[in-house]
Amino acid sequence: MATVLSLPPVSLPQPRLRFPKMAIKPRAVLSRAQKMRVPYELKQGQTRFFHQLPSGLNMEAIVQKAVVDKNQYEKIERNIENQSLVFVHGSYHAAWCWAEHWLPFFSGCGFDCYAISLLGQGESDVPVGSVAGTLQTHAGDVADFIRTRVSSPPVLLGHSFGGLIIQYYIANLKKNQALEMETFYPKLAGAALVCSVPPSGNSGLVWRYVFSKPIAAFKVTRSLAAKAFQTSLPLCKETFFSSTMEDHLVLRYQELMRESSRMPLFDLRKLNAALPVPSVPKGSIDVLVLGATDDFIVDAEGLRETGRFYGVSPVSVEGVAHDMMLDCSWEKGAKAILSWLTALRK
Repeated sequence: MATVLSLPPVSLPQPRLRFPKMAIKPRAVLSRAQKMRVPYELKQGQTRFFHQLPSGLNMEAIVQKAVVDKNQYEKIERNIENQSLVFVHGSYHAAWCWAEHWLPFFSGCGFDCYAISLLGQGESDVPVGSVAGTLQTHAGDVADFIRTRVSSPPVLLGHSFGGLIIQYYIANLKKNQALEMETFYPKLAGAALVCSVPPSGNSGLVWRYVFSKPIAAFKVTRSLAAKAFQTSLPLCKETFFSSTMEDHLVLRYQELMRESSRMPLFDLRKLNAALPVPSVPKGSIDVLVLGATDDFIVDAEGLRETGRFYGVSPVSVEGVAHDMMLDCSWEKGAKAILSWLTALRK
């Protein structure tokens, strides 16, 4: 009897204590894994770091410093040494969209290039409570990055809704050092708005499509609002890329776009309440308004509206689609910006 009673306390407790400990450790490791299930592999010369914002949240940045490849860009005038460029993406994108082509191109032309992922996008942290950002919060995060990471006034480049964020930034440049640091917007050397949403927002674009191109309006709404571009290859290509874009590239970018946004870029009600962006004196900052003839999202009138707002003539690149920096003819847009940057420094 005594030997039988002594067995349970020896054999039973040990397995119960050991197994939970083994199960906890892998979860801790997974919680520190990359946020995108399809990670973007950096190219040669690129590094990734995380900028801590005043909120304590971390914002992803991909950096490629200036290095001149004379064999590839021997015809480029060398009067733009060490100017910094900061790139801001739009909806369903992240820093990787600039790292694919434009960061290697512009770093090869002598520019220090920084591409950031806004909060909730790419590898950046998600805001507390998963609250989508506003023009003010996103522009403030960009300002904090420039203030602490970029030594001289950079040129700020924004695509699609990223262009609208830059427009808000420009409108707040008058907020100087006399204000609190959290609202201080550092000076810029210029700004390039690439296939940008106009200063009044995208409502005008939507209504023009409804009345003039109802089929296109349905496709755009289905593609972006319903996120159908994430599962339909033809719709993804029509929305973002040229018809000649190879399917394997569209599939790759489609997968990255699907993984880039863990939450909406904007709270649409707050966004609409903040529009139009405040006007600025004509000529107060050098602005390039750059569009694409084959843009399925921002039409020609939207491009002209942005040009009128800043008192400049917009430039429309032939044979390029909305995702100008990823399209098969990405060099066309890059060279148009380079021409403007060169003239900016003369």
